Amino acid sequence: MSADEEQLDSEQPTAPYLDAIVGFGFRGPGRFNVPGHKGGQGADPGLRQAIGDDALMLDVPADIHGVDIGVYPSPYQRAERLAAEAYGARRSWFLTNGATQGNHALCLALAPLGTRVVAQRNSHASVVDGLVLSGGIPSFVHPEYDAERGTAHGVTPEALAAVLAATPDARAAFIVSPTYYGMAADIEACARVAHDAGVALIVDQSWGAHFGFHPDLPPSALHCGADAVLTSTHKLAGSLTQSAILHLGNSDRVDEARLARAIRITRSTSPNSLLLASLDAARRQLAVHGEQLLHETLGALPVAREKLRSIEGVGLLDDALVGQPGIAAYDPLRVVLDVRGTGRTGLELRDGLRQSYDDHIELATQSTMVFIIGMGETEATLLRMAGDVEEVVERMRRPGERTLPILAPVEPPVMAVPPREAFLGDAEQVPVEDAVGRISCESIAGYPPGIPAILPGERLTAEIARYLRETLDSGGRLHGSSDPDFRSIHVLRES
Repeated sequence: MSADEEQLDSEQPTAPYLDAIVGFGFRGPGRFNVPGHKGGQGADPGLRQAIGDDALMLDVPADIHGVDIGVYPSPYQRAERLAAEAYGARRSWFLTNGATQGNHALCLALAPLGTRVVAQRNSHASVVDGLVLSGGIPSFVHPEYDAERGTAHGVTPEALAAVLAATPDARAAFIVSPTYYGMAADIEACARVAHDAGVALIVDQSWGAHFGFHPDLPPSALHCGADAVLTSTHKLAGSLTQSAILHLGNSDRVDEARLARAIRITRSTSPNSLLLASLDAARRQLAVHGEQLLHETLGALPVAREKLRSIEGVGLLDDALVGQPGIAAYDPLRVVLDVRGTGRTGLELRDGLRQSYDDHIELATQSTMVFIIGMGETEATLLRMAGDVEEVVERMRRPGERTLPILAPVEPPVMAVPPREAFLGDAEQVPVEDAVGRISCESIAGYPPGIPAILPGERLTAEIARYLRETLDSGGRLHGSSDPDFRSIHVLRES
């Protein structure tokens, strides 16, 4: 890269891809290519009214001269370079199918057919889906589990070291940090463990795209030694839903060319320009104004937290847990309530908030409720949230009663065949009661909390079936189940 290009790529206040599609979209070009709505004139009137003509004008296809091609570096290339610079990555890729696309690409690059990897047992379902695509074989490391509340935290370096020692042929380790609940693992120690074992450490930092942009937040996994990191930028950093960024660390443990090929094969040939532009804009926002916006939120939170702590039957899960196994840091942009003392489930209180105040929260379980807080939140907004919780709890509380979590099975299921073999194998749909002991072809997670209970290739146990049934009966749902009512399941046909 020339000195001029280095100077160009240090201009974090710019958004080159966003500016390029704005310049093209509004200059009145002859649109004799796709998309068929032609910048809005051919779109349904209801759609035009709903999202506006400006959005349709900026729905620009790939391979437009001056945007994606024709100049070097193109605005698109400059945008990805600026993202890499902002996050401290060797290279960053914009993703238009969320972190899911990144996990699929990472599995294709690091876990080809027959290759073994270590994966956190409560990884996102897209990791196992990626192994189905690639043919990799997982060995699982289990996170720390809080049985009192039914919540999973991070993996410990000791647990990771033990599984890596038992899996000497592993090529990579996939872990999650932070969790849905905002708890971050000791990434620096996990990186040392992985590197001592000769494997790359991949961190799903989907819930921490803002990490590293304020001193009071946990550091980015990249800065802690991870070899590749996924950030779901849409979750907390302001890009549009379904957009994410995959960052490559500064080591040589992940082959950049191989990963780039894997990203290409998982990428649509018609990537959405609005999603890409939102990533460019979100990166600029974080790099230029992120610290101040986060500072405003962090300053507004204490009053709301104090009010929430005053509610009878409600506790907070926060930085007081730091230091426990699997918890090295906490993200304050997650407000997590322990509602067991209200005598109501988090699911019931969630419904009460929605019905009474049109408040919509990120996650509710039997025992907990999770509120996602954004950048630049005001004290007034957060106090209103706390007041709404207070009113709903006061009205719905059952004095003297205590809610118990639905506990996941203690014994993990046995993986009898690789995920790819089970998913693509000769399957038959049978009643759940007849499937106990059979090899599942499905990946099913109880939501909440979204932790996979059974994966393709694992044998279904009576305990797992009970857990999934109780999750449904309590008002939860099952992610990945071909039968939403869980009356049946696809299993490998027995010869």
